[in-house]
Amino acid sequence: MLAALGIAMSIASSASAITLADRSKTDYAIVVASNASAPEKTAAAELQTYLKQVTGADFAIKTEYEVTATAPKIFVGQSPSAKKLVLDVDWAALKSDGIVIRTVGNDLVLAGGQPRGTLYAVYTFLEDTVGVRWWTSSETDVPTKKTLRIPELNTVYAPKLISREAHYLDPDKNPLFAAKLRMNGNFYDIPAEYGGHVAFAGFVHTSYGLIPPAKYFEDHPEWFSLIDGKRTHDWAQLCWTNDEMRKELTRNALEWIRKDPNAGIISISQNDCHNPCQCEKCQAIVKEEGSEAGPLLRCLNQVAEDIEKEFPNVYVETLAYQYTRKPPLHVKPRHNIIIRLCSIECDFSKPLEAGSVPQNKAFRDDILGWKAIAPNLFIWDYVTDFSRYLQPHPNMRVLAPNIRFFVDNNVIGLFEQGDSYTTTGDFIRLRTWLFGHLEWNPSADEKKLTKEFLNGYYGKAGPYLKQYLDLVHDAQAKSGKFMGCYNQDLSFLTLPVMNKATELFAKAEQAVAKDPVLAARVRRERLSLDYAWLVRWKDLKKEAGKTNAEYAGPADPKKASEEFIQLSREWGNKFFSEGSPLDDHIAELEALAKGK
Repeated sequence: MLAALGIAMSIASSASAITLADRSKTDYAIVVASNASAPEKTAAAELQTYLKQVTGADFAIKTEYEVTATAPKIFVGQSPSAKKLVLDVDWAALKSDGIVIRTVGNDLVLAGGQPRGTLYAVYTFLEDTVGVRWWTSSETDVPTKKTLRIPELNTVYAPKLISREAHYLDPDKNPLFAAKLRMNGNFYDIPAEYGGHVAFAGFVHTSYGLIPPAKYFEDHPEWFSLIDGKRTHDWAQLCWTNDEMRKELTRNALEWIRKDPNAGIISISQNDCHNPCQCEKCQAIVKEEGSEAGPLLRCLNQVAEDIEKEFPNVYVETLAYQYTRKPPLHVKPRHNIIIRLCSIECDFSKPLEAGSVPQNKAFRDDILGWKAIAPNLFIWDYVTDFSRYLQPHPNMRVLAPNIRFFVDNNVIGLFEQGDSYTTTGDFIRLRTWLFGHLEWNPSADEKKLTKEFLNGYYGKAGPYLKQYLDLVHDAQAKSGKFMGCYNQDLSFLTLPVMNKATELFAKAEQAVAKDPVLAARVRRERLSLDYAWLVRWKDLKKEAGKTNAEYAGPADPKKASEEFIQLSREWGNKFFSEGSPLDDHIAELEALAKGK
């Protein structure tokens, strides 16, 4: 049952280290069941491909009936032969994503839950034991080991987060990379042969998708919010206490599910605005429940009950967002409802659990309140600056503590909304990689992971980039300023901080100057600092002049602005912020260069 709790097991056995390849030769076969699932076949093919790259040896893929009893084997998937070697494993507890990695005598078992577990077991083995590193979708480090010996292995693990997602451009556009990071969220269109993903029918803010005002408002204005005595659909919500609306919503929701049979969750949730219904019936429930979540949840409990009759395995997800975030006093979500809390109001420079500012304390109290009544909790977290993707956003010290806080409070699904538009944002590659590993295993050491990525991806520049990250995080912490997800205050980047940051990037670039690949990676990462100089240069130049202090900023801001625009385009960045193209901000960048 440890697997069901998401705890890795490392149990001593009589197995010893085994040699999978010796001087680019192998006696091992990769063995799958004759009726192996498509993801299990993919897992076997992926293992074969990478072991060939690592060792140079050819590992044949065979069914369990094509190998002799004495031949050494790597069992991939839940074949009968593999199960006989690991009789103590509770396969049902592995659910969809859990893994088994075990050496038994001279054999190796790589298996897991259906549909993705076996593939994740292979990727985990290749990463943790063989040393393969998928830094990005297009940048992988594969070690060369003509002789590959592996130690005794015995791991059974099922992640507590059943839905794991980090909303960044690379995994969104390259779902096979997301699979390698063992992320499986809605935005990753992972093919079925790679295990698919946790798919939604609709994805948040679906009220008007299910009850379109263009279709219904004229004949049924009473289905929509009453605001200041008038029914409206302009930046408003549904009237959740209207029974006829609920029945039509249920009919439409069932149609959505029928059209998308792979979706295990349907989102029925409020619009992305305020203006809840003020009608007498809705507000009576709000008063009784002490929360605007009251009428919403009472309605959805009935909807979820009706949906369950036809689709007993489909969950109904809704938001606890802004005005509905506070848990109700009396009504509780049904067992097939998922409540997704959203942290949009919080200070993202400080851990949520500490509650050190009022906004974080309120969120902490709300998650504790929902934990007490909701059988299923998801989180929508905000981990970038939506007003300016390109600027430094020093929140990396809270990422792991917040994930652990979520998991400790019964959260089973996590959506980290990051910089999903740009290719040159603030350490977006590091962030994507970190989220993949921390959502899979929240107890992982984030400092060790950060060091591994910085040194592995940037080479000898890594230590200087680590110092840079520490510098800007220390500066923000020292300022004590609130840092939301729409932060445009860079005053914590003082002249001494900016000068030191520039010095550290210069050292990083010098350390890898002879390697064009690493040099390009470091230069691309410096664009965030370059943008900060454009934003701050006028004030900092003036400060340097008054105090006779060093000024390491651009001597020619116009030239710096042109270089920033040119390099942003060369590296494929088309966006400045959420939904806002970079080209729309050229005039703004040029104005910054003039000190405006």
